[in-house]
Amino acid sequence: MAPGAAGGDDARRGDRPLVEPVPDAPAAVADLGDETGLFLADYHAGIEAGLRYERGVELDSAADERRARVLDLLARTGADRLVVLGDLGHRVGGAGDAELEELEALLAAVGVPVTLALGNHDSGLADALGDRVDVTPAGGARLGDAGVLHGHTWPSPAVLGAEVVCMGHEHVAVKLEDAVGGGRAEKAWLRGPLARDAFADGVDLDDVEWRDPEVVAFPAFNDRSGGTWVNVSGQGFLAPFLPDGLASGEAYLLDGTRLGDYRRV
Repeated sequence: MAPGAAGGDDARRGDRPLVEPVPDAPAAVADLGDETGLFLADYHAGIEAGLRYERGVELDSAADERRARVLDLLARTGADRLVVLGDLGHRVGGAGDAELEELEALLAAVGVPVTLALGNHDSGLADALGDRVDVTPAGGARLGDAGVLHGHTWPSPAVLGAEVVCMGHEHVAVKLEDAVGGGRAEKAWLRGPLARDAFADGVDLDDVEWRDPEVVAFPAFNDRSGGTWVNVSGQGFLAPFLPDGLASGEAYLLDGTRLGDYRRV
């Protein structure tokens, strides 16, 4: 889903894609009307401390590398705002020292406003980071014609009234096999038309101006946070509106390769 990869399927403003993935990166540029946003999901600051506590896995921190990748993407895209689609931090239940140290350095370096669509790993971050980060409710928010949310809860009606809905949470990946039976996992994008019927029991749609939105599920930005193989039976989805809300979704690799229907990859 690199620029131009999907032709007229993109939600568009004029002749420009509203949300356009950055080639070879788990991030996208979004036209927010009066701003350009750099969107990414599942940053998971402080994950190494979490893995040490949760699984006894000892890894050197990659905080400096994660921050450098964000700064490079901001420079490459000229974005005016950084938008994180949830799980900016890793620790569930409150911000830990490792998270705060990494995020303090990140926020001091980015030089643009930051919006966080509140994720299930972000408890306590809003208070800890104060007014340096704009934090949405759990159901997300509208930024121009783009709806942003993490995806662990039902979207707000405002999000569903957008032209394109951007989400994280799923850590989208696909399992690919070669001709001799070898396999590998690759980060991927998942996108397609959002099905209105999937929200009938979870969201009051009476006042929503339904615009046949496209949903874009982002791969995880953090290389150590794992992923859900969306083309493997039994893996399942995490969001309460998937897979029902994405009846005809397609998968794309980070280099823009179109894999087709994610269930048949």
